[in-house]
Amino acid sequence: MDHIRNFCIIAHIDHGKSTLADRLLQTTNTIAERKMQAQALDDMDLERERGITIKSHAIQMDYEFNGKKYVLNLIDTPGHVDFSYEVSRSIAACEGALLIVDAAQGIQAQTISNLYLALENDLTIIPILNKMDLPGAMPEEVTDQIVDLIGCNPLEVIPASGKTGMGVNEILAAIIDRIPAPKGDPKAPLRAMIFDSVFNLFRGIIAYFRVFDGQINKGDLVKFFAAENNYHADEVGILRMDMEPRKFVGAGDVGYIISGIKEANEVHVGDTITTVANPCAEAIKGFEVVKPMVFAGVYPVDTDEFEDLRASLEKLKLNDASLVFEPESSQALGFGFRCGFLGMLHMEIIQERLEREFNMTVITTVPNVSYNAYLTKDLEMVEVNNPSELPEPSKIEYIEEPYIKAQIITKSDYVGQIMTLCIEKRGELKNQVYLTQSRVEITFEMPLGEIVFDFYDKLKSCSKGYASFDYFPIGMKKSDLIKLDILLNAEQVDALSALVHRSNAYDLGKKICLKLKELIPRQQFEIPIQAAIGAKIIARETIRALRKDVTAKCYGGDISRKRKLLEKQKEGKKRMRQVGSVEVPQEAFLAVLKLD
Repeated sequence: MDHIRNFCIIAHIDHGKSTLADRLLQTTNTIAERKMQAQALDDMDLERERGITIKSHAIQMDYEFNGKKYVLNLIDTPGHVDFSYEVSRSIAACEGALLIVDAAQGIQAQTISNLYLALENDLTIIPILNKMDLPGAMPEEVTDQIVDLIGCNPLEVIPASGKTGMGVNEILAAIIDRIPAPKGDPKAPLRAMIFDSVFNLFRGIIAYFRVFDGQINKGDLVKFFAAENNYHADEVGILRMDMEPRKFVGAGDVGYIISGIKEANEVHVGDTITTVANPCAEAIKGFEVVKPMVFAGVYPVDTDEFEDLRASLEKLKLNDASLVFEPESSQALGFGFRCGFLGMLHMEIIQERLEREFNMTVITTVPNVSYNAYLTKDLEMVEVNNPSELPEPSKIEYIEEPYIKAQIITKSDYVGQIMTLCIEKRGELKNQVYLTQSRVEITFEMPLGEIVFDFYDKLKSCSKGYASFDYFPIGMKKSDLIKLDILLNAEQVDALSALVHRSNAYDLGKKICLKLKELIPRQQFEIPIQAAIGAKIIARETIRALRKDVTAKCYGGDISRKRKLLEKQKEGKKRMRQVGSVEVPQEAFLAVLKLD
């Protein structure tokens, strides 16, 4: 065990984690040169297209240092705030972390929050200054920022470049010198923690685990604590670029197990594996249950595919433990699922993965957050995840909505625009600290509901991409919220309902009506689009009917002949409007999100 090192790579988005991981794999000859490609560990097409890491990736490397052979288990983690749960799971399986900071951009919000996660778990931090080859690199300034943040010696910061390979040998030496070897008792009963799992069509569920005590042998009868089921370890092994079977995986190491499990709900991330013959006394403390931030309905386009969608979501949940879903139904869209996501990017990625990996075409409704409504009768609390679940206004005493603390780090030039944006979103300024002469940290308290739509995009555009944003929930606060309904042809479309603040309701109602007027195709009958609060209509637009020229055959003659034909047409339109239903295109649901 003295020759094992487990570490992960943490950083803000786009600070060069995956590129540096590529260099480490190349230097230790883990990947043959002919197989080498950029972002070698990112195996999803989506990750390559967008240049982001979505999943943590574990891989084992061999490295010889001072004549001794070492085994290094590396986990490359995502940098986006929406995937911070992946990071927290990777950190639980490691003893050390490489904290990578871009020498041109300096420390950003997600760097700080990932660092706190690592420090809470007592990880040894190795600070690395990446992208030193860039002409805009500011090594002295950024080194000072790192020293202020971690309180380390400036000489401990390793200058490196993922692109040119500078500093890679120093990093490997630092990993072996500074990161402690895993602690654990190889003779004790087996205790291993599952930190990830994937679904394989032919072999069932493959679980990735880190062994804390004991060892797991091929053919052992093992049991999973949370599922309380027993399985045969048909194959165990370690993770290289491909999975390599072994006879056993010992204490301190990271590996995988295949045991022919077909049911997705039997494997839980954070669960403990032990042997049936000699079980351990208690489970390893796993991760805290993740709290979804944004809720949206996901419905199959074809209602017959409901069960297929359920199976697809269960398989996706194996690979992405932060996805939460439960069945729900809607008058407009039939049966579907209410899904909880960690943020808007997470929601977009899940939708893409459903389409690519499982060939499911889905409709996603307007995302919202969950509220607490207190009833007048005995102040009983009702949790409202969907605006259509809200009790009648007369029965509600007050509503509480979730608030977050937002930390924004930006250049001082953009402070004005960012403050205006936050105040528009009902934020309250709590603190403003100048980290250096040109960098400011602004802290706001604001409602989560205002952030889920387009806050991040607007923040990026008003700061020319320089602001970094991180947030954490601080609880519920009382708020003046009302339900805004959208009526099409006098019928309520529940998928377009939203809970909004009273001050925004009129503007939003007007904008949604105008947007829907552009997007809904004209029908044979007139369609009124109305926004309503309770029984009060606050905005209306009308889509004109397509009309056939019924008077074309009347050449001259008395006007009453034309009038008679027009009256007849008018009656027909009236009848049509009573039975006609309006098809709402998928773009209309999504366009409502992009309203300014």
